Amino acid sequence: MVHFEIIETSRLTLKGISTEVMKNIFDTLPIPEIKKILGHRSEEDYLKEAYKHQNGYASYNRRFLLFLLIDKARDTIIGRCGLHNWNQENKRAEIGYVMEDEHFKKKGLMSEAVSAIIDYGFNHLHLNRIEALVGATNTPSLRIMANNNFVQEGVLRQHHLADGSYEDSILFSRLYVEYIEKRPVN
Repeated sequence: MVHFEIIETSRLTLKGISTEVMKNIFDTLPIPEIKKILGHRSEEDYLKEAYKHQNGYASYNRRFLLFLLIDKARDTIIGRCGLHNWNQENKRAEIGYVMEDEHFKKKGLMSEAVSAIIDYGFNHLHLNRIEALVGATNTPSLRIMANNNFVQEGVLRQHHLADGSYEDSILFSRLYVEYIEKRPVN
């Protein structure tokens, strides 16, 4: 039996998979079931995930918590959002996300998911800092950072190789004290 952490937003169900759950999925389930649970759309998607599993998702002090984004109206996995490079000792993690279905882009769904993951990170994982690295030309992700009150800290020059060219990454963060200050009062 696989246990998933569940977060509900108005339009999404976020199904959380920890390091331990992912190991259990790959160690005990047949490939077709793995593909179904993780929402793989192709053999290539499965092979990428299997490679990550075989080579170690986590190191001695780093973990992850991946959330599959499920559109409530269609009950289908449309993307992923989660915390990786989660350092429990220093109470920080990096947020990452991808919308895997083009039909769901530009609808504010990823910002909705990111907001829910931030809440979860600060309120349940007791993080002090959530970081993000965003490509300097990735306008949708830059908007997500702004919509979720991340602070730009700097630029990592030629940090990411994309389509044969090196691109800069912008480092963002949001601290727990900033989160508390921006939280709505009931």
